[in-house]
Amino acid sequence: MTQPITNRATPVALALSAAAQQPVADVLIQLASIESGLGSGEASRRLGEFGPNVLSSRTVTVFGVLWRQLRNPLLILLLTAAAVSAATGDTTDGGIIAAIVVLSVGLGFVNEYRSEVAVAALHANIRHEALAWRDGTAQRIDVASLVPGDVVTLRVGDLVPADVRLIEAVQLECDEAILTGESIAAIKTVEATATDSEVDLPSCAFMGTVVHQGSGRAVVVATGSSTAFGKIAVGLGEKQAETAFQAGLRGFSALLVKVAAVLTISIFVINVAFSRPLLEALLFSLAIAIGITPQLLPAIVSVSLSTGSRQLARQRVLVKRLVTIEDLGNIEVLFTDKTGTLTEGAITFDRSLDPAGQPTDDPLGYGLVCNESTLTATGPVGGNALDNALWTGPAATRIVSGANPPAGYERLGLLPFDHERQLTSVVVRTAEGRTILVTKGAPEALFARCIDIPAQANATLQSLFGEGSRVVAVATRDADGLTQPTAADERDLSLAGFLTFVDRPKADAGESIAKLNRIGIAVKIITGDNGTVASKVCQDIGLDVEAVLTGVEVDALDDDALAAAIPHTTVFARVSPEQKSRIVKIARRTGVDVAYMGDGVNDAVALHAADVGISVESATDIAKDAADIVLLDKDLGVLADGVMEGRRIFANTLKYVLMATSSNFGNMFSAAGASLFLTFLPMLPSQILLNNLLYDVGQLAIPDDRVDDEVLARPAAWDISFVRKFMSVFGPISSIFDFMTFFVMLVILNASHAEFRSGWFVESLATQTLVVFVIRTRRTPFFHSRPSRAMIITPITCAVIGAVLPFSPLADTLGFTTLPISFFLILVGMIVTYLALVESAKHRFYAAQAHPHRAPLTHEQRHQRHVNRQVARYAHHTVRTRSRHVRAGRR
Repeated sequence: MTQPITNRATPVALALSAAAQQPVADVLIQLASIESGLGSGEASRRLGEFGPNVLSSRTVTVFGVLWRQLRNPLLILLLTAAAVSAATGDTTDGGIIAAIVVLSVGLGFVNEYRSEVAVAALHANIRHEALAWRDGTAQRIDVASLVPGDVVTLRVGDLVPADVRLIEAVQLECDEAILTGESIAAIKTVEATATDSEVDLPSCAFMGTVVHQGSGRAVVVATGSSTAFGKIAVGLGEKQAETAFQAGLRGFSALLVKVAAVLTISIFVINVAFSRPLLEALLFSLAIAIGITPQLLPAIVSVSLSTGSRQLARQRVLVKRLVTIEDLGNIEVLFTDKTGTLTEGAITFDRSLDPAGQPTDDPLGYGLVCNESTLTATGPVGGNALDNALWTGPAATRIVSGANPPAGYERLGLLPFDHERQLTSVVVRTAEGRTILVTKGAPEALFARCIDIPAQANATLQSLFGEGSRVVAVATRDADGLTQPTAADERDLSLAGFLTFVDRPKADAGESIAKLNRIGIAVKIITGDNGTVASKVCQDIGLDVEAVLTGVEVDALDDDALAAAIPHTTVFARVSPEQKSRIVKIARRTGVDVAYMGDGVNDAVALHAADVGISVESATDIAKDAADIVLLDKDLGVLADGVMEGRRIFANTLKYVLMATSSNFGNMFSAAGASLFLTFLPMLPSQILLNNLLYDVGQLAIPDDRVDDEVLARPAAWDISFVRKFMSVFGPISSIFDFMTFFVMLVILNASHAEFRSGWFVESLATQTLVVFVIRTRRTPFFHSRPSRAMIITPITCAVIGAVLPFSPLADTLGFTTLPISFFLILVGMIVTYLALVESAKHRFYAAQAHPHRAPLTHEQRHQRHVNRQVARYAHHTVRTRSRHVRAGRR
């Protein structure tokens, strides 16, 4: 190649559609680049000119987080009203309201900022790279550093890092469904093509699409928001990818805000109509609105997710995006390879056999000749695990001198293994001067290319498969005059024999599968190995095999037939990377959430296609880049723990939602109702805000709470109708006991205004904080479901603080007064009765209600989720504090 561009050359602005219609040489000239790429200095200059190759840039600062807490219009109105109250003479009440608001804002700020820092730390550990040509050599660089004129290499499973014009293409195909919606991969070429389309560009590849097959090199034409995919991302704005649960929470919060708005306006109008002071009515109405609004909900979600990511990291599970944790909890079907997952992953050579099954070194000798490994002083490198295993066995040392090809053979040409042919071939010249073709690979593929297969060969092969051995068949033929083999030369072969390999099942694989089954995840094996071998491994670990489908059989099925077959198939055998991807896509189309676990280059396309892509630390870089989750240990048991963590987070967040729709909502509604028939405010605005603040503090322990096993045993489900029904049952129960308190205070205790407010403050705080012990579980609390220690201490502490406040030095300032002992005796009885009634109603409610049902996502929703997932890979995150600067780039 020529020397890279190093001078201060300025590329011409070039549309991708225009580049598609021009020869490669002309495109390179306009981009001021050459096939060997740019120099580092020129690339740095262009980065300053064009900016980073990112689709969104999100900087989190202390003031930014604080502003999000303060921009609540209800909060601003309340502070304004408090200021007016203070200015007109009531400085104490105005000051108390302001102080409580500051505490509430501080509580939300601390939790949100901690979460943002956790997210930044997570992103800082993730680096997504592309293989680019800089200074005349191929280098792995951060995707965000790519500039127009850079030359990049594209391989199977790669996410195309920018809009590019191809300069080399070898059987290259790209999955462009994220842009076009087409399920069939687009064939690519380097030839210029005249077209009016902006997306049908055979000589170009688009950012965000996936290399489905083949390889190539390309020059970057556009980066960041200038790309076709970037224009989609601009439509999404800077909003981060959102899961179905988060969207549901957002809708639910909007519903409560609307209810709060209606109540606020109604209460204000009615209080004014009753000739109550205008400012007092406004403060009271706004305080009620803030009490109903689930201000802490975003913080609860953020704390839950960040806590979950740390917990998963301790379990050696790394997540690339916090929202992936919820996706992980939704998994219903897991596709995984068997090697290293069900087996030890340590493949060792076992036997060399002739077609009749008798020991002989001939197949081993040919297997060492037809081998893609490179021998070094430390052992074989490159090639696949089977090639390496041949060289590390003692038999190899016995029959060869340690060279590749073995002494006495001269290699003339090699046709590497690929997943379509499932074969490797070499042409070699022997010591006697003969030229022969040696081919090895999958027995089924090799048999189809052999002539005169010995009668015993099939029986031998089936016996080996039945033992669970991995088998490679070896065949030869004379090849006079041939130097470089092609697929067409793999014919008229004579079977030399078989090579067998052993990969023993993991001792704990069966228990790991059972653990996944117990939490509602169907495990399916998707492998390039023989179906009989895979079935034998499954049987050895106790996994029942319902049916086996081979790659050939998969190809014979249309999409509808394959969708019907997938639920009843346990093993998919002899499948190619393209078939893996198709199986995953069709499984997702049936409405289930699909995870794919793989560690090889041939798994990358399927990893992109799944709802959750899972890889391992020892995987290839391409597989890890394609994955959403990386396991530090290739262990299905660890994955099961990760799934349960995702479900635990969902369940705990739902607890807060159910609390907000029952006791808290009921108490605020009671306050609104009481103001209609009382001649005084049932609670001062400052007392409502303080009550709400203590309630919120009591809920902060929810993210760390324990979750019952039966909740973890099924995928998470957001069902807004379930939440509405829950609110319609438990909200009124809370209000009933509030009105009972009103009766006790007014009729039995003949309470003054201050005593009424103090008594109801204590009762409402006690009931709405302590009821969490009943609502947090479907079981009988404490006896059959024990909360976490923090969950026990925090709500009880808040209830005690509420009970002590009327007796504290702050009582007069806050408008409280001491309460008689008789009140507390009645209160204890009321709380016990309330909790018992809620417990009884809970059992009746759940007996009549099925578990929350998660409606299947529509095709459009699934497509949008996939777009959001890809956009997140090109996001740039920065968190600034006065003492540190955390930066994370994502592809």
